[in-house]
Amino acid sequence: MAKIYTDKDADLGVFKGKTLAVLGFGSQGHAHALNLKESGAHVIIGLYPGSKSREVAKNLGFEVYDTAEAVKKADVIMVGLPDTKQPAAYKKDIEPNLAKGKTLLFSHGFSIHYKTIVPPKDVNVIMVAPKGPGHIVRRQFTEGKGVPALIAVYQNPGKDAKKIALAWAKGVGGTRAGVLETDFKEETETDLFGEQTVLCGGASALVQAGFETLVEAGYSPEMAYFECLHELKLIVDLMNEAGIAGMRFSISETAKWGDVSVGPKIIDAGVKKRMKAALKDIQNGKFAKGWIKEYEGGYKNYDKLLKEGEKHAIEKTGAKLRALMPWVKKRDIKGQQASYS
Repeated sequence: MAKIYTDKDADLGVFKGKTLAVLGFGSQGHAHALNLKESGAHVIIGLYPGSKSREVAKNLGFEVYDTAEAVKKADVIMVGLPDTKQPAAYKKDIEPNLAKGKTLLFSHGFSIHYKTIVPPKDVNVIMVAPKGPGHIVRRQFTEGKGVPALIAVYQNPGKDAKKIALAWAKGVGGTRAGVLETDFKEETETDLFGEQTVLCGGASALVQAGFETLVEAGYSPEMAYFECLHELKLIVDLMNEAGIAGMRFSISETAKWGDVSVGPKIIDAGVKKRMKAALKDIQNGKFAKGWIKEYEGGYKNYDKLLKEGEKHAIEKTGAKLRALMPWVKKRDIKGQQASYS
């Protein structure tokens, strides 16, 4: 059983007299910055000159600098930018201002694992990855709780990399819940696999296919939406609270029998075979190369596929039905573009 690190294993005194820089003020960046600041650390923000986040960060009481200047001033630097944008920012603003003894911190291992960033040998390279979106990391912290987190050490020339990672995890609230140690390879590959085959890609495709099957068979889109999307949250919440066995305990015998007898026929050996192929593409770098190429080509296919998804019949039906549910938190995806730089 892996060791779980808690508050007693981490020391915020590691940051005494040090400056921590958060580059980017998006979902994770703003949560890390605010939580660390309220934990007593000296935090500055690094942003590009025209960033819309500058005013937001200043209004929250942060000193805001151009990215290069923030890197110069800081001892520990969190690279809170999207994976595809990190290499250019690293080349232009980060690398020229790194010095021996500084620490680079990531919340996801993509750039380091796939070597789109190759840091100098005389800086610590670590990861602190809360297992939840930024707004939850922030909310849990303000309520005196925390979100579990992962830490990893990639380079440790200063012999203090793990202490710094644990201190950062404590500063953002992770050690209140529990922190596990991993490595950059494991975190990156499992994270990408989960997103692609189960959490985002798998779940979205399964919901859409279920909806289409019912509608094509003549059932109303409203019924299809309720049965294939709306109720999914109820089941996932039960799994989240008590595991798959706990979820099965809470549903009817008919639902249980359908689960164990029909489920494996839908998600069968063929699906698992394709999952293994997706994992192989992650492990050998094929997915990463393709994603970087997509970014360099101006996101053409990415934008096209997202637009097609927005036009799916389930979206129109869902918008109509969610309007009848005041308890469901509404999100305007058009106005939800978070700033990451």
